[in-house]
Amino acid sequence: MAGGSGFSISFWIPTAVLTVALLIKLPTIIRLWKDPLLRAVGGLLLLACSVFVFVAPSTIAWTNRVTGVPNISAPWVYSLLTAFCGSCLLLIIAWRNGLSDRSAETRRAMRWVVLGYTGVIVVLWVLFALADAPVERLTDLDTYYANTPYMREMIVLYLLAHAVAVLITSRLLWNWVRTDGLDAWLRWGLTFLGAGYGLNLIFDVSKSTAVVARWTGHDLDLLSTGVAPPVACLSAIAIAVGFILPHVGQYLHDRWRLRLAHRELRPLYLLTRSVAGGGVPRLPRGTAELRLTRRETFIRDVLLPLARHIDGELRGRAYEAARVLGFPPRRAEALAAAVAILDVVEGSRGRPEGDGSSDDADATDLLQGIGAVSRELRRPDDIDAVRARAAAPAGVRAGGPPLSAPEVG
Repeated sequence: MAGGSGFSISFWIPTAVLTVALLIKLPTIIRLWKDPLLRAVGGLLLLACSVFVFVAPSTIAWTNRVTGVPNISAPWVYSLLTAFCGSCLLLIIAWRNGLSDRSAETRRAMRWVVLGYTGVIVVLWVLFALADAPVERLTDLDTYYANTPYMREMIVLYLLAHAVAVLITSRLLWNWVRTDGLDAWLRWGLTFLGAGYGLNLIFDVSKSTAVVARWTGHDLDLLSTGVAPPVACLSAIAIAVGFILPHVGQYLHDRWRLRLAHRELRPLYLLTRSVAGGGVPRLPRGTAELRLTRRETFIRDVLLPLARHIDGELRGRAYEAARVLGFPPRRAEALAAAVAILDVVEGSRGRPEGDGSSDDADATDLLQGIGAVSRELRRPDDIDAVRARAAAPAGVRAGGPPLSAPEVG
């Protein structure tokens, strides 16, 4: 079963990683318990954790000692591993057919998996009960009892059940990875899952080769005790990462996007704060979403009265100037809005309160594009160029040279 005692510490590393993956998924699993896909993920992670807890040599010895039955850990660990294989297949069926699929074919496939692997577990225990295995083996049970009646069949059965599940799961995962239109984080998660199940194939080949070698009178026990255990640990880590990555990656991506949006609004926020005479009160414990919302709200609250004083003609001239200078339409619109806002903030128009020239459509467009305007405020040279050309006579505005290529956004 397990490798040498030197590997016992390494068994707790994948256990820890799998536990983290389970804890990350657990709130969603509990909240959406009726979701068969999430139930399958939860069961798979729980069983994978259990396998590595009970396969450690120290746990094997403890289990045998508590029960008083030498080698009873063997059918127990094999049963956990078989249940893990069944969870893998259930997971793939749920993924492949979709969460909304409740067809008779899907139910029948899932029922066959449950019945088939439950039957394998029952047969494992029956074979162990019939076998004579009095010598406790903590690290090399598979090869030590490879020629023992009933123990031999039990070992072959668990390896075969494991290999079949791994082969089917690996093929379906790699086919899925090649599907177009997948989210990047999901694709990476599936890649790690595929790698993990691929490593499981190496585990099966190593174990099977060592057992067959015993049948033919050769000694390749090192494959079972020295190669298979670390490969199983690497496989478990890859599988855990595969489940964690889409969730954590998307979470971190969303947090980064929110922080980037918050930072992007800083130039416009500072400008509007200078008008309002104060800013948004600090919230040390506020979430990224809340901080972004408060900053957006503050900017729009300040811009709304300012928008009534925006010179629509100036904004139009600034847009034309930006286009002549070589800016694409979207940047030209943002630059024109930035020029118009600066014109009002700096008081260059000197309009009295209530004498606004901007219509509601212009104001709505301005308030919706605060991110783009704030980005342009980081480029004062571009704004100055647009302002200068917008202030020039019409003939000069229309005939000026475009910006050099590196300056064009």
